[in-house]
Amino acid sequence: MPVYTYRCENCGVQFERQQSFTDSPLKTCPECRKKALKKVITPTRIIFKGSGFYATDHKSPSGDTTAKTSKKKKSTSENNTSSTAEKSE
Repeated sequence: MPVYTYRCENCGVQFERQQSFTDSPLKTCPECRKKALKKVITPTRIIFKGSGFYATDHKSPSGDTTAKTSKKKKSTSENNTSSTAEKSE
């Protein structure tokens, strides 16, 4: 169930309340008992639980994996040329 933040425009008290989507919004302040409550819009928190969420997911800026493979091929070919130069000496 989502958690909603409310603020009283009369006394300034702010609190959170867990409510169902189908519940009607609160209107009466629990402190001053006036009908001056307003919902506060807050950024939502995203929590990733479970397997499959890794720090390395979606690391490439464009989402293109070809840039990664071309860099790997280039570094591999550089290593091969340096190792053959060492063998010939």
